[in-house]
Amino acid sequence: MKQVFSLSEKAWSGSPVQFAWQKTLGTFLALTGGDNAVKIFDRHGQKRNEISLPGNCVAMDWDKDGDTLAIIADKSSAIFLWDANTNKTSQVDSGMRDAMSFLLWSRVGTLLAVGTSKGNLLIYNRQTSRKISVLGKHTKRITCGCWSTENLLALGGEDKIITISNQEGDTIRQTSVSSDPSDMQFSVMKTDERVSTRESTVSVVVGKKTLFLFNLNDPDNPIDLTFQQAYGSIVSYRWYGDGYIMIGFSRGCLVVISTHIREIGQEIFQAHNHKDNLSSIAISQSLNKAASCGDNCIKIHDLSDLREMYAIINLDDENKGVDKLAWTDDGQLLAVSSRIGSLHVFLTKLPILGDACNTRIAYLTSLLEVTIANHVERELPVAVSVEVEPSFVAIGVYHLAVGMNNRAWFYALGENNVKKLKDVEYLGTVASMHLNSDYAAALFEGKVQLHMTGVINYFYIEDWQYVNEYRHSVSVRKVFPDPNGTRLAFIDDKSDGFVYCPVNDRLYEIPDFSPTIKGILWEHWPMDKGVFVAFDDDKAYTYVFYKDAIQGSKIILAGGTEVPFSHKPLLLYNGELTCQTPSGKTNNMYLSTHRFLGNLKDLGPNELTQMLTQTLTLKRFSEAWELCRLLNDQSGWNELGKACLYHMEVDFAIRVYRTFGNAGMVMSLEQIKGIEEHNLLAGHLAMFTGDFNLAQDLYLASSCPVAALEMRKDLQHWDSALQLAKRLAPDQVPFLSKEYAMQLEFTGDYSNALSHYEKGITGNNKYQDHDEACLAGVAQMSIRVGDIRRGVNQAIKHPSRLLKRDCGAILENMKQFSEAAQLYEKGQYYDKAASVYIRCKNWAKVGELLPHVSSPKIHLQYAKAKEADGRYNEAVIAYEHAKQWDSVIRLYLDHLNNPEKAVNIVRETQSLDGAKMVARFFLQLGDYGSAIQFLVMSKCNNEAFTLAQQHNKMEIYADIISSESATNEDYQSIALYFEEEKKHFQAGKFFLLCGQYGRALKHFMKSPGTEDNLAIEMAIETVGLAKDEALTSQLIDYLMGESDGMPKDAKYLFHLYMALKQYKEAARTAIIIAREEQCSGNYRNAHDVLFSMYSELKTQKIKIPSEMATNLMILHSYMLAKTHIKRGDHMKGARMLIRVANNISKFPSHVVQILTSVVIECHRAGLKNSAFSFAAMLMRPEYRNKIDLKYKKKIEAVVRHPSTTAIEEPTTACPYCAFQLPECELLCPSCKNNLPYCIATGRHMVQDDWTVCPHCDFPALYSEFKNMLETENTCPMCSERIDIAHLKKINDCTQYLTPENGDQ
Repeated sequence: MKQVFSLSEKAWSGSPVQFAWQKTLGTFLALTGGDNAVKIFDRHGQKRNEISLPGNCVAMDWDKDGDTLAIIADKSSAIFLWDANTNKTSQVDSGMRDAMSFLLWSRVGTLLAVGTSKGNLLIYNRQTSRKISVLGKHTKRITCGCWSTENLLALGGEDKIITISNQEGDTIRQTSVSSDPSDMQFSVMKTDERVSTRESTVSVVVGKKTLFLFNLNDPDNPIDLTFQQAYGSIVSYRWYGDGYIMIGFSRGCLVVISTHIREIGQEIFQAHNHKDNLSSIAISQSLNKAASCGDNCIKIHDLSDLREMYAIINLDDENKGVDKLAWTDDGQLLAVSSRIGSLHVFLTKLPILGDACNTRIAYLTSLLEVTIANHVERELPVAVSVEVEPSFVAIGVYHLAVGMNNRAWFYALGENNVKKLKDVEYLGTVASMHLNSDYAAALFEGKVQLHMTGVINYFYIEDWQYVNEYRHSVSVRKVFPDPNGTRLAFIDDKSDGFVYCPVNDRLYEIPDFSPTIKGILWEHWPMDKGVFVAFDDDKAYTYVFYKDAIQGSKIILAGGTEVPFSHKPLLLYNGELTCQTPSGKTNNMYLSTHRFLGNLKDLGPNELTQMLTQTLTLKRFSEAWELCRLLNDQSGWNELGKACLYHMEVDFAIRVYRTFGNAGMVMSLEQIKGIEEHNLLAGHLAMFTGDFNLAQDLYLASSCPVAALEMRKDLQHWDSALQLAKRLAPDQVPFLSKEYAMQLEFTGDYSNALSHYEKGITGNNKYQDHDEACLAGVAQMSIRVGDIRRGVNQAIKHPSRLLKRDCGAILENMKQFSEAAQLYEKGQYYDKAASVYIRCKNWAKVGELLPHVSSPKIHLQYAKAKEADGRYNEAVIAYEHAKQWDSVIRLYLDHLNNPEKAVNIVRETQSLDGAKMVARFFLQLGDYGSAIQFLVMSKCNNEAFTLAQQHNKMEIYADIISSESATNEDYQSIALYFEEEKKHFQAGKFFLLCGQYGRALKHFMKSPGTEDNLAIEMAIETVGLAKDEALTSQLIDYLMGESDGMPKDAKYLFHLYMALKQYKEAARTAIIIAREEQCSGNYRNAHDVLFSMYSELKTQKIKIPSEMATNLMILHSYMLAKTHIKRGDHMKGARMLIRVANNISKFPSHVVQILTSVVIECHRAGLKNSAFSFAAMLMRPEYRNKIDLKYKKKIEAVVRHPSTTAIEEPTTACPYCAFQLPECELLCPSCKNNLPYCIATGRHMVQDDWTVCPHCDFPALYSEFKNMLETENTCPMCSERIDIAHLKKINDCTQYLTPENGDQ
């Protein structure tokens, strides 16, 4: 609260003063002390008059309009009247002889009530000068009173009587009270149902302790309210609101009570406002504020929320305390007097006056002070003292103007000071004023530049002439140009708002424009053109003017923002509204539509989405970009892209769509961004946004109207395209007619489709394909609409097979079978034609078409018809084409007597039903074997079993069933049958098939021996499958001869171990078997046993016994020797025989023969030394006599004539360590590894000449093996046939060089 002035005079010092504000206007303040005078001051503290009195002032009061101040004084019977308009004082003789004690003007008229110390009353009418004296109204001094709005006068006096009188002075009500009355007021009590608003209640303080309420309508039941003694005595009270009373107590308490009968006596609010004492309270209805004073401070509350302390004013110099306080009626000024005779006036509400020019604002900060500020450019505020209290303020680029009534004062704005220039008087009261850099425009009585006749002129100052003129339908009340002057908003006499653009002379109505709007502010931020706010007392509405939108220019309401109480908007800059407050300050607030300008970091997605909507509404695309980036949501980017398209921001739209990866839209926009014509560009953008009707209108208004046709074609809106083509491109009509006809056909509108197909025919050979398509449509639609003859003829003439098929299908659905079949046949759709002819029962035509028909269904239908006619041969052929083999078999058996054919078909097709029929046929003939075979084939195993049992054909049944996939029950039945018949082998075989291994083994061991001992092999297979130790030991005992004393061949034991996958035992057995075979001279058998066992162990990745590997190598060397000798390669044969002879003990049956061969081959190969060594061995007594006579002399000659010459054996590299050693040596003396040997030569392997047998995977020297395979086509190890083309040389033989444990 700002202090306006203080008053203090020596004559007043030491005692309180009386004061009274002029009613209504509040322009003057009457003040009196102990100096026999009343001084009149204006609202700025300037003394305007002084009224001298014969004695001290007893009472004074202003009339209801504030025109006249009435005063009574001691020692005088005159009433002093001061006229505020003329500044003159007059006197009225009261005619009263006793001293006057009370004075009060009527609240509604010109009546003045004066009371005396003896209880007499004078009512003086100022207007008529009539005086009414009422003697003895009270018996003692009249001390208080009040007028009602009905001109009733209530008085109280020291006689403790309250009287109610009318304006003639007649007493109409009277009541007594318990003590002296004071502070009397009329008001309306709060009731449930307010019948009238008449003031019927008189309230009065009685004895400073109670509040007495006297209802004129219920005089017998007055209410006497008492309060807590702790509050002290009642100092003052005021009525306010709907029957509420605020009471101030001497000890500092402020209490609010209600006069509602149910709430009476209850305290609504209580506050201890002052520590020691409270001296006065005051209420301003216009401000909606209450004030209390006490001690040395003033406290102000808001009546809407009493708990809120609005302001506190401390008067530190008033150490004796404050006395009384009072508000002007308009609430602008609050006066408070002190106990020592001083008075202080505070500014509580300023007239809200302000103006803005660009970003500079001027606003009233005190009654005689205007402040100029520029918050946007951060200029320091400048305060300007003015001479009068202004009613209008205007600010320009370089000037300030203030004024009131018809006068204005102009000030020049310098950099550091403000200089008064001049004052100007106008011919009428100035309503408003605006300034620019050079000129002032004042509006008064509809004159100067802007006047109220409904005409808006744009005046170009530089050329000093009018630019244009717009004549509105009604008078224009206010205009608000934007900062550039290119648009203006105005309010007319109907309280409607509009925006006028002088550039194109267009007017746009502001939507949802409130009739209470008081002003409009345009956005001054240069990047936000087109935004403005319209404001009233409570709210500011944000509007956006869309200048360049695809739908054309328009204004939209973006939202509303609550404006604080008594705030006047002065400036809008970047969404920030600068308002002038009642206290003479400015307050900045962001519009609710610009919340996105705050901090966005801590906001959730819902708030960010709402802000995105705001930015798009306001065309703030840069801020929208940031919000989309924070949201990181596809829908947000999409909305931004759509908004850019709507506002024709093509470059920004490209950037947006590129960001979220809409390549199609980016490419489309890139193609159109260079278009300068507004309508054409807007048409493209409207199409992109899906508003096709708008796009069409824009295209048609552009320089390229055919674009509308292209769009409708692309959208397949053929009806619209056709209408456009008639006007824009008649040559397109046939093609569009065809497309439209296709669409109509799809929707079922066949008659219109036929019409458009006919319109589509061009008759031009250049468009033959198009015409054929139209003729096809005519054919189909003719049939659809019932003109079948025309349609069929058209389809037959047409070259298309598909058309004939489609027309045939339509006719078939319409039950027009003969025509449908005819078209199918013409179109070479023989299956369909035959099918339709069958429906017509036209078997002759079916028979004609049958060679071309592939559908089994049609053949079947034809076959049934022929069978019914007894033409079985034709029926059989048709059934065969229909793949109905059961019917074919039935006809061959029952009618054509050709069982061989039937049997062949059953065997080929495996038909179950056919097999049953054949089985029945053979059963009738007595051929039980064949019957059983076909019963099994038809899955009738039980019948076949029974038949076999009855006719002793079980062997046949068993043979058949074992080759079929039968069940365990079937096998068991056969096994039990053979068990009864003591046929142990067959019984064992079928017990094995049904999984009963124990019984199977028992029968196999009982089975009599045969040459091939098949029963033992089956027993071994049984034990292998059973994996049962008891059965295994049982069979081993049998093979060892422990059960019957007859040991079986060891090979069966070997086979058993193999079946049981006991490979180590099998290996040991194999070695024994091979040794026996070797001793018997069966070297090939021994070789094969060892090879098979070696391969199996290798497959199972089991360690190969070294004895087995060595024996296999020696036996294989023996086999190779025979091969080399046979091929005439004596050196290789001799080397292998030397290896065998060195292990001659393993060939006991043929020692002499082998040694003889060694001597001969060594002699042939030139190995004389080796030949001598082995010849000498043959000369031993145990061998000499066994030498074949044919060779005996030669061998003796070798011994008698020894030769010491020897051919050196060639060396090759060890495959492991590359050490050079003889090529037939298999143990490397360097690395001690057993070396792999070549299965073709017997030599050790070398790395650079490596291959393996494709079957047994044994290694061989590639060159030697290949050479051997040119004459021999089998592997010398596994005896499998080898194609030389499959032999591959191996470059990396590392995997074959990993020494296997125990391997050679």
